[in-house]
Amino acid sequence: MTCPDLASLHPGQRLARGVCRALQGYGFATIEEFTPERGKRVDVMALGPKGEIWVVECKSCRADFAADGKWEGYLDWCDRYFWAVGDAFPLDLLPDETGLIIADGYGAEIIRMPPEEKLSAPRRTALTRRFARHAAQRLQTLRDPGGISPF
Repeated sequence: MTCPDLASLHPGQRLARGVCRALQGYGFATIEEFTPERGKRVDVMALGPKGEIWVVECKSCRADFAADGKWEGYLDWCDRYFWAVGDAFPLDLLPDETGLIIADGYGAEIIRMPPEEKLSAPRRTALTRRFARHAAQRLQTLRDPGGISPF
């Protein structure tokens, strides 16, 4: 399977691509469109080299941000929470207590590091296992597109 052309991606997907590239440079493994629990889907979840878990929500414009009323529900599923936006995004919309990443389809830069709110040990363990299973299932689907997909 080949990667989609950057031009064919939606604006939020381009931001996620750049975020994933940048976080990999910090030693993080990333998954796009990850579901930590039923009813929640984060744009990017990242698992760090020390087991830290970050969530990044990618917002391409004011309307995209305004339509997202569920972001605070993601705070219970990460150690740090970030917004990733393009360089033309109105930054005054974003809460000061959250992280900020400026991104495009090729990379990203962390502008503001949010405070760390450590996950409980049981939730971290369960989430790390879900992350690992999800990543392995995605890899298997790429290797065998005709196989049985759990998604």
